[in-house]
Amino acid sequence: MADDYAHGRRDGLRLALALLAAEEAKWEVLLGESRSGRTNAIRQVRYKTLQVAQKRVRTVLNRLTPKDDAPMSTELATALEEAGL
Repeated sequence: MADDYAHGRRDGLRLALALLAAEEAKWEVLLGESRSGRTNAIRQVRYKTLQVAQKRVRTVLNRLTPKDDAPMSTELATALEEAGL
């Protein structure tokens, strides 16, 4: 039961990474597009916030990943690759 719970937590974190990557891609396109300096500054802050959130979620995911389980490492690498990280 504990293994299923831990696997579910990791899956949830992978989903969060994918969502953050999608949001980051959306904001990256909008950077510098507005004529308003204030709008561009706000977009830059949002973009940076998403990058920081991705790093934090990735750190938590790495901490929850078992160190002695080799197949999990490939699973993690595949999930991160799908998220574009």
